[in-house]
Amino acid sequence: MYILYYSPGTASMAVHQALLEIGAPHALRKLDLDSNEHKSADYLQLNPNGTVPTLVVDGKPVYECAALLLLLAERHPEAALAPAPGSSGRPAYLQWMLHLANTLQPAFRQWFYARDFAPAEHEHDSKEFARRRIEAVWARLDAHLAVNGPWMLGGDFSMVDLYATMLMRWSRNMPRSAIEWPALAALAQRVKARPSWTTLYRIEGLTEWT
Repeated sequence: MYILYYSPGTASMAVHQALLEIGAPHALRKLDLDSNEHKSADYLQLNPNGTVPTLVVDGKPVYECAALLLLLAERHPEAALAPAPGSSGRPAYLQWMLHLANTLQPAFRQWFYARDFAPAEHEHDSKEFARRRIEAVWARLDAHLAVNGPWMLGGDFSMVDLYATMLMRWSRNMPRSAIEWPALAALAQRVKARPSWTTLYRIEGLTEWT
């Protein structure tokens, strides 16, 4: 059984939804970020970065959202959440997963924690730089989906769609939400129509961006 350390609506969200899609037995350990449970000595032994998610796999902790999504798809090929190794769809799958992990998710960190990237007097400039980076990715993904959709890998739903939709949700209070791009809005609606999304929201107690 997997054990997922999570906090509602954070980077653990896509991993939680992936577990629901797969139907794999798992237990949840909720962390209260406001009280710094993710910085406790016990948790830092599991994840020295002090972040969520952490997934205990075969008794050993593994972390980083994208890595966990890749790992779960590999461990559960029957769920068909990723093209098989060596298949023609595999390169695009890896490309988009790493693009989201290396480009979009770090830009969100800068948006939410601008002072970690610049002195306080330049916080506005830091956030604006992050916003431009995020919106550039939305434009690229939207153009890709408009030509190659309905899913990020074409006709097949995958981990990329779970990951992208979680990140789209993070933009809900930004000056331009991801769903202002029409193909992205359509992708979000497809993912939110899945039973796993409804179950995820109920378990995590989420209400925004339904």
